[in-house]
Amino acid sequence: MNIMKIEQIYTGCIAQAAYYLESEGEAAIFDPLREVQPYIDKAHHDGARIKYIFETHFHADFVSGHLDLAKKTGATIVYGPTAKPEFDAHIASDDEVFKVGNYSVKAIHTPGHTLESTCYLLSDENGKPYGIITGDTLFIGDVGRPDLAQEMASELTQEKLAGHLFDSLRNKIMPLPDDLIVFPSHGAGSACGKNMSKETTDTLGNQKKTNYALRADMTKEEFTAELLDGLGAPPAYFPQNVKLNIKGYDSLDTVLINSKKALSAKAFEAAANETDAIVLDVRHEDDFVKRHIPNSIFIGLHGGFAPWVGALLMNVDQPLLLVTPEGKEEEAITRLSRVGFDHVLGYLEGGIDAWENAGFELDTMKSVSPETFASDISGKSPVIDARKPGEFGSEHVDGALNFPLDTVNENFTGLPKEEFYLHCAGGYRSVIMGSILKSRGIHNFTNVEKGIAGIRKTAVPLTNFTCPSGQK
Repeated sequence: MNIMKIEQIYTGCIAQAAYYLESEGEAAIFDPLREVQPYIDKAHHDGARIKYIFETHFHADFVSGHLDLAKKTGATIVYGPTAKPEFDAHIASDDEVFKVGNYSVKAIHTPGHTLESTCYLLSDENGKPYGIITGDTLFIGDVGRPDLAQEMASELTQEKLAGHLFDSLRNKIMPLPDDLIVFPSHGAGSACGKNMSKETTDTLGNQKKTNYALRADMTKEEFTAELLDGLGAPPAYFPQNVKLNIKGYDSLDTVLINSKKALSAKAFEAAANETDAIVLDVRHEDDFVKRHIPNSIFIGLHGGFAPWVGALLMNVDQPLLLVTPEGKEEEAITRLSRVGFDHVLGYLEGGIDAWENAGFELDTMKSVSPETFASDISGKSPVIDARKPGEFGSEHVDGALNFPLDTVNENFTGLPKEEFYLHCAGGYRSVIMGSILKSRGIHNFTNVEKGIAGIRKTAVPLTNFTCPSGQK
């Protein structure tokens, strides 16, 4: 039995899947990330030429590497019907077939997530359908949110797009063979859906049984209601990434040259004072709370770094100055570029030690262990929980208030005026929120290390409730 040579290349920090297909010395890449050298190296290893770069849609949550990859390999960029990129690309017709060696790739237009959204049906050398790359049309356990294209065309309501998606799923996807392998563009943690599984592939037949959006007896009205229920606002950087993917952007090589500049503590301090750059500290939260540059923002590389940068800093044109662990400068710049933040002015040479040795001011964040929190709380100080509403609803400190991190920029007025405790799930998000609060002049809080994971091991009373539908 022949197994199609299709490889999923999954990037966990942005919950994104690209795909590499190879047959008889020809290769295709589907939805590539901004850094394209790994795809080129993979094809070179296989003795293959990258022939096509297939895009399922104009991505909102990351900047695709299609332009750099096409420039470096000569591959043809392919979009589905109705796409109007501002660069050379082949706009496929519905059901158009492309050959990659002995394999066939059929473009299936599936509007709904966006109008140009297209799935790609993969068939082997015998013409047997093997898998389908679904982009953001169909996830494992969910389907794509229908509210992102509104930024590009105001007449496209989320209800209209949900209706298109219902038709695409029923008419184009669900009639396909049950043994077809579904290869989506995202997994759990992506903001492009609300109920994605941790699994990153499945059979179409199993999705028909388990995915709420593929119920056979579902009406369009029911589908629309369930799809839109509890759907929060998309992160602010999404429409900016869409425009970059449509219009084009600087090569990552150029971004690295412009951004990877070592700055002495004195030059770093001058840049911070003379520009509107944000000082972004990407070290571990335990290091940040002990000492950091005053008014700097913490978003650690080891967590969901790029999506949090996009969601909280919002403007991709925002200049940045980086404080990184030694040797992590290029990684930080590359991961920022994945979401379009290309304007890094430089990084602090020698890290926080160099800043301290130069005699510049340092700040700390008041932080306590879960055990100290448990012994001190006694119901007197308010507790702010920075997790998502669903996490909060499943389990939280009795009497705590929920202020999700992704709403922090709009939520300042609702915070307690007296001293309060701040925590999240494991200690990462609360330090991000704390750094933003401190940069806004709010210092009346104490961070709880290790978050609810640590608190759970103490005697602090926890409770739970189920949020009414759609409630925050």
